[in-house]
Order: sequence, then structure tokens, then C-alpha cells
Amino acid sequence: MKTYQLVGIGNAVVDVIARTEDAFLDRMGIEKGIMQLVEQDRGETLYHAMGNRVQTPGGSVANTIAGAGNLGLRTGFIGRVRDDELGRFYAEAMTNEGIAFVNAPVSAADLPTSRSMIFVSPDGERSMNTYLGISAELGPEDVAEAVAGQAEILFLEGYLFDKDKGKEAFLKAARLCRAAGGQAGIAISDPFCVERHRDDFLRLIEHEMDFVIGNEAEIRSLYRNDDLEADLAAVAAICPLVVCTRSGDGVTIMHEGVRTDIPVTKVTPVDATGAGDQFAAGFLFGLATGADMARAGRMGCTAAEEVIGHIGPRPEADLRALFAARGLI
Repeated sequence: MKTYQLVGIGNAVVDVIARTEDAFLDRMGIEKGIMQLVEQDRGETLYHAMGNRVQTPGGSVANTIAGAGNLGLRTGFIGRVRDDELGRFYAEAMTNEGIAFVNAPVSAADLPTSRSMIFVSPDGERSMNTYLGISAELGPEDVAEAVAGQAEILFLEGYLFDKDKGKEAFLKAARLCRAAGGQAGIAISDPFCVERHRDDFLRLIEHEMDFVIGNEAEIRSLYRNDDLEADLAAVAAICPLVVCTRSGDGVTIMHEGVRTDIPVTKVTPVDATGAGDQFAAGFLFGLATGADMARAGRMGCTAAEEVIGHIGPRPEADLRALFAARGLI
């Protein structure tokens, strides 16, 4: 038995969340509904402008790993934090959630721990302003064979693909995992990241990945056919498992030539933060436990439904109990 059923590699970001009105976004020059990278000074300005802040450990794939841990999987996370107040908070919080935070906080570092200021509008839209700090410096030296090689499933965060050292870390981790009989996959994370690195993304997916998860905009960004069906077919031709979430329009899974469509009930979210992350958690739990694609997809949708019902990107309810109530386990 391997040490980990699921290991994530991604940005270790402290999420700072606050409710706000659209007028505040306009006044502060915050573009609604997207993730923007900011410099340290801008991050501090926004942080101090936030009222009633809630601080939690975050990062897209880290949120997925937390959801999978809520479901009982043996989990680990590869990421970088500085040995500062926020970094120690992050490492302790992940450990307290039962996740093996495998990289100790870095003491000899110039950059501080990463943080993301998340402004939640009345309609549930989230506007993220992220200062990447030290997490974006993750490289192959942070990937241990004892971790990646002991993972049944490895899940990579596309955001880290912006730097060469991040690409090197991905390749090292994926190859260690797959050489030991595991599966490696990636969350596309952001269509703008694909725009910057399309050729490298496609090479990674075709030659190094066993699965890919993305929303409609992210899947479309890979081949730009201006037709979702054509884009799905193109990605499925180079990767054995492709999962496309389409918000209220459901989920499409392409697995070794077989298509599975999973409908969802449209609801107004309290906070859409983490919906995609928790879908991935539920789906990967299904993958790790031998569920068929339809059941794994429904698990993902159930986990996403739970997280959009409250503030914050990680589950508050017992997901196993929710799955059992719906006959999924």
C-alpha cells in the first residue's frame, strides 16, 4: 500500500476572505469575477481595506486536497511557505486537517508567504487579488521521491506552470509518480495561463498526464476551436481522461473514448469560491476508490454543491455523510 492515495502540488496561499459590495470593487479598482496577480504593495493595500476578514489556508489544489482529506483519503501536499507568521499558520492548519504538509517552512527566504485577498459579492462572485510570494518559487528540489513516488494519484496546479522551475517540478513529480505505478493529472487552473504556455501545456497533457480537469473556458483555451465539442474531442485524443465542468450546465467526462454527461441542479451560490476545487476533490475521491465515471462525477458535483452553500473554499459538512445520503458510497 502506498503512503498517499492523493498528493497535490501547488501554490500554498493564505486566503483572506471578506464580503463586499460592487461599489467597493469599483472604488478599489478591482475587476469583478477574476483572479488578478498583484505586487506586494498592492496586496497590503487591499488587505488593510478589507473588513471582517476570515483567514484560511488556501490555494486551488490545496483546497482539493483538503476536500479529499475530509472524505478520508490519505493525503499529502507539496508547496512552499516562508517561516513567518502566515507560513506557520498555513503549515499548522494543513496538518490539523490531517494533510501531510511535506515541505517545512523556509527560513532563509526573501519572499513572504503567499496570500490572496478574496472579495465575495452579493451574487456570490469572487474577485481574487493574489500576491504569489514564495509559493511561486516551488521547484524540483521541493519534490521528494518519497512523496511523489508514494502517491497513487498526483494532482498538479496549472498556476505553477508560469515559471520554468514550476514546470521542472511538475515533470519530476509526474515521472516519479507514474514510474511507481501511479496516475498523474492536472487542473488547468486558468485560461490565461494556457494562453501564456499553450504548447508546453499540450505537451505535458499528451506525454505526461493521465487525466486533466478544467472548466469550459479552460478546456476551450487549449485548442481554440470556438466549439466546445471540438475542443473536448481534441483534448480527449491526447489524454485518456478529460473532465469538463460547465457550472450550471453540468459536467462532461471523456474517458477512453466513452462520454458521460452529468446534469446538475442550478442554484444561486452563497460563495462560488472553491467550487471547482471541491468538484475535483469529490471526483478524485471516486477515482481513488474505484468508482465508475458517472458516480465519480456525481461525487464531484455533490462536493461542489456543499462548498458553494457557505463562505469559504473548503467543505464544512461531512462529505462522506452527504455521499452516503445520496447513495454514492
